[in-house]
Amino acid sequence: MKNDNPDLKVPAHAAADHPRIPRQKIGVLIANLGTPDGYDYWSMRRYLNEFLSDRRVIDYPAWKWQPLLQLIILTKRPFSSGAAYKSIWNEERGESPLMSITKDQTAAIATEIDKRFGDEVEVDFCMRYGNPSTESKVREMVAKGCTKLLFFPLYPQYAGATSATANDQFFRALMKEKWQPAARTVPAYFDNPKYIDALAQSVETAYSKAETAPDLLVVSYHGMPKRYLIEGDPYHCQCQKTTRLLKERLGWSDEKITTTFQSVFGPEEWLRPYTVEEVARLASEEGKKNIAIIAPAFSADCIETLEEINEEIQESFVEAGGERFLYVPCLNAEPAHIGVLSDIIADNLKGWIG
Repeated sequence: MKNDNPDLKVPAHAAADHPRIPRQKIGVLIANLGTPDGYDYWSMRRYLNEFLSDRRVIDYPAWKWQPLLQLIILTKRPFSSGAAYKSIWNEERGESPLMSITKDQTAAIATEIDKRFGDEVEVDFCMRYGNPSTESKVREMVAKGCTKLLFFPLYPQYAGATSATANDQFFRALMKEKWQPAARTVPAYFDNPKYIDALAQSVETAYSKAETAPDLLVVSYHGMPKRYLIEGDPYHCQCQKTTRLLKERLGWSDEKITTTFQSVFGPEEWLRPYTVEEVARLASEEGKKNIAIIAPAFSADCIETLEEINEEIQESFVEAGGERFLYVPCLNAEPAHIGVLSDIIADNLKGWIG
């Protein structure tokens, strides 16, 4: 059967009967944390098992951790996590908000990259946990003729449990390719001036719409065990710098902004202060009855922002006497954010194109 695909060609100087292969392209693969396929028990269990079995996330010895995970945690947690996902699920599109937003981000970035470089660059996304898997998307890109791959974990601040494990999975996928493409990974962009400016713009927009200006902006980052900081993970330092740069860009004093950490899990001490406790303390002890909260570690709104911040953390604040709670959404697919991410991609493609 004749193959009329214009992207399949016989290589230059090859024999006429040489098999036709895809024309060479550059691939940009955007990566986010992941999402369950549904909020039912088994979808949640599969997702949580993959996530909580990652040694970058939970580094306890397998002989100690796996029995606890399989026999206790994965028996109960899929129900509570499933209920949380159900409360925020995008029923119209049949997927989690993180999936919807990541698809929208990818489409917008692809349009922008096409304007800059034409169809020489293929843009797609994958998830570290769940679907679409990193391995499946690397395979697709190689099959499309991508001989160079730029891998972009959408985590502004580097952490072993986010950026590093995403890169690990990317490298594992490359190990399975017969013809391995050249590869690059995008580093953390926590202090990128355009990223900081986009964050500041989102705060300014939210404040301009507020009935009364908040007393304080709580900058809440996903937490991690304090031990990881002691062992050399730079995440805590990069979070603190993001807050400082945001404060300076807004022209604020130290009293107008504070840094906290959320999503504590397990018995260890995590980075402090804990957001859920700190907002209650601010309301009851500091008299901060009107606060705003932003989560710069997340490139897209997800379970940790839409459910944890907007429900659990807000409830803690109100129960302690707080009155006004303003959540500043993640940058998501806002034009300023798409511009920042596209600029970062273009910078990291230098030497390959442009």
